[in-house]
Amino acid sequence: MMQIEPVTLTGNVVRLEPLQLSHAEDLLEAAQEPDTWWYMAFNPSTSLQAMRQWIDEAAQLQQSGSVLPFAIVDQRSGRAIGSTRYLAIMPKDYGLEIGWTWIAPAARRTGINTECKYLLLRHAFEQLHAIRVQLKTDSRNLRSQRAIERIGGVKEGVLRNHMIMLDGYYRHSVFYSIINTEWEQVKADLEEKIR
Repeated sequence: MMQIEPVTLTGNVVRLEPLQLSHAEDLLEAAQEPDTWWYMAFNPSTSLQAMRQWIDEAAQLQQSGSVLPFAIVDQRSGRAIGSTRYLAIMPKDYGLEIGWTWIAPAARRTGINTECKYLLLRHAFEQLHAIRVQLKTDSRNLRSQRAIERIGGVKEGVLRNHMIMLDGYYRHSVFYSIINTEWEQVKADLEEKIR
C-alpha cells in the first residue's frame, strides 16, 4: 500500500515544502491576480485570515490522509510563490491526483510549474510507486489543458457538471493521466524541458 508522508522536494529553481501557516503572508501576496482564481472552487486571496483558513483546512485534510499540500518556494528569493498538492489519494490502488496548483503571475511561463510537476511526478512514481497520476482542470481553462498536455498528460475525457463553482457555474472537468509505463518517457521529456 502506498504511504504518503510530508516531504520536501527540491529542484533547481523551486522547492516544494509542506504547506504551513508561516507561508500565509507570502502566499497572500502571490495570490492577488484575480485570474488565478477563475477556475478554482475556493479563493483564499481575499485576506490574510482567508489564506490562513485555507492553509488550516489543507492541514486538516492532510491529517485525514486525503491530501498532501505543498508551498511552492522560489529557490532564489526563498519566498512562497504558490501552492500545489497531492489529492484524491488512493493508497490501496497506488493512485493520486496532482492539483490545486497555482503560482504568482510573475512565475508563469518561467519553467517553475514544469519543474513542480516533474518533482511531484518523480516522487509519485519513483518513491511512492504510483501506477497512476491524474490531473484535472475546468473545461474552460485552455491554458491549464495545454500545460498538462505539455508535460505528457493523456486526455481521458470530460466529467460533465462535475463541480459547482463559487459563482454557481456547473463546471465540466477535463481529466488527464500519466501511468507508470509512460513515466520513463515523460521523465526524459520533462528533464529536457527543465535543463
